[in-house]
Amino acid sequence: MSNEKEVSEEDKVTQTNEVIQEVQGSVIIDDKVSETETTDHDSEEEISESVDYSNFSKSQLLTALKQLLETGRYLKIDSQIAEIKSHFEEIFHKEKDSALEEFTSNGGSPDDFEYRPSEEDRSLFAGLNEFREKKSEFLREQEKNKEKNLLAKNAILDRLRELVDGEETTHSINTIKHIQEEWKKIGSVPAVQNRNLWASFNALMDRFYDNRSIYFELKELDRKKNLEQKLEICEKAEALVDMEDLKDAIRILNDLHEEFKHMGPVPREEQENLWNRFKAASDAVYSRRKEFYDGQKESLKENLQKKEALIKKLEADSEYKGTKIKEWNSKTKEILALQKDWEAIGPVPRENGKEINRQFWGLFKHFFQNKNHFFKELDEIRHKNKIKAEELIAKAESLKENTDWQQTANQMISLQQEWKQIGPTPEKVRDELYQRFKLACDAFFENRRNSNKQVNKEFEQNLSAKEELIKKIKEEAKSDSVSESSLEGYISKFNSLGFVPRKNMKEILSKFNEAVDEYVKNLGFAGGEKDDFLFRLNLNKLQSDPNSNRVLNKKEHGIRKQITDLENNVTLWKNNIEFFASSKTADKLKNQFDEKIQKAESEIEKLKKKLTILKEF
Repeated sequence: MSNEKEVSEEDKVTQTNEVIQEVQGSVIIDDKVSETETTDHDSEEEISESVDYSNFSKSQLLTALKQLLETGRYLKIDSQIAEIKSHFEEIFHKEKDSALEEFTSNGGSPDDFEYRPSEEDRSLFAGLNEFREKKSEFLREQEKNKEKNLLAKNAILDRLRELVDGEETTHSINTIKHIQEEWKKIGSVPAVQNRNLWASFNALMDRFYDNRSIYFELKELDRKKNLEQKLEICEKAEALVDMEDLKDAIRILNDLHEEFKHMGPVPREEQENLWNRFKAASDAVYSRRKEFYDGQKESLKENLQKKEALIKKLEADSEYKGTKIKEWNSKTKEILALQKDWEAIGPVPRENGKEINRQFWGLFKHFFQNKNHFFKELDEIRHKNKIKAEELIAKAESLKENTDWQQTANQMISLQQEWKQIGPTPEKVRDELYQRFKLACDAFFENRRNSNKQVNKEFEQNLSAKEELIKKIKEEAKSDSVSESSLEGYISKFNSLGFVPRKNMKEILSKFNEAVDEYVKNLGFAGGEKDDFLFRLNLNKLQSDPNSNRVLNKKEHGIRKQITDLENNVTLWKNNIEFFASSKTADKLKNQFDEKIQKAESEIEKLKKKLTILKEF
């Protein structure tokens, strides 16, 4: 450093520019290392011991759990603890379901069943709870440490700013080296702050070396030394690709990234080649890890697909509703075969394990609950159905001689529908009960068929009598001996005759109305007398109806409503006329409204007259 003053001003400017460019290159490398380190650190947490716990007993699972807890590495053993928990819960639920099945097979009720965990179960539960608590405590402590580290790094930045902005001394280089060492020793900080901290640190370091161009030669020596150390790191990273233990290889690689990251800059011309070499060595190790996980994922995915296929088969049988003991026993063999197939399949992806186990064992348990329920209630249900069947038989037998055909037929049909809904009855009396019920129903419907033959004969006779009466009315209508009383007599006689076949009802009524109209024409009524007479005839017809009072009341109500509507219209039209102006158009409208009012008032008078006639009946 003794020749420092002999350096020309031009050389100083050149050296200063090179320092700035080299330091900027260092910032880029540090950013890349930081990103790689974050990814690798996260990946390390995902690696777990390749132990297959699927065939472990509860005792072995408990021993493995205790051993893992003793390591104190709560994040790294998280996946193994989850796998132990999954296999333990599977064993625990199998033992519980087995105990329940044994309890119910010995006559116990599922509602009275109470399963008590063993001492081993309680130890496992306690161990799992201990892991959750210690893991949470460990994570909380880590977050606290990161906050402390954040404060420490911010304090270093403050010191670095004072150094950069303060007066330069001979001790500045030693101070900056000491600050770099302190910065390197401080642990991780919250992820959201990490990039900003590195950006601030590198920016201040850039400013420092920019201001310290007189130390260029020293910086070059540091860069050469850093180059040698980083080349050694590259060689170590390249050797990791052949390491047998992949977990250890990843752990060592992460340490090398941390060392590479905190090491100072190297000569500018070596930066890119050095980084590419280190990155290529890292990628080779990561490629091994990816192949390992891809192989694991494919196998776990195949197991998941196999178990999903078994669940679909079990879903079809979980709601099985057999009606015979033989059917249930046959179906049980199929379900137990599915269980063996399930247990033979290996593990599935961790994120699917809990849910798929819950689905399968839930369906499995539901099937056996239905089976137990069936055997428990089968005899009781059949006995109750036998009582219902005997009650329906008694009702059918009490109705079989009834001659109220329509109402009784409806009752019999209703009983038949109820019979279909009864369900299974005891096999030894099933046929006997059905024959008794069928015999009672057949007896009634046979009686109704015989009765209908007689009724149809009477209907034909009534039809012939009505046709003769119509013929007589038409003949008298053409003579000179027509009279109101005679016509009323004919109408009364027609109404007194009984029913005719359904197919002839409309035709015979039409012929009768034609004959009456022809007779009325020859009576010679004047004006409204004809309407009044016809109205009276219509009322006479209605009197023969069994519901004549109700019909007459309804007719009276209808006439009164017509009168009220017409009176309201007349009042409205009269009010409207008062607003018409004096003009040709208005006069024409007035005439139209006057005509409508006259017709309405005339109709009101006719309706009132009908109302008077109606009161006579």
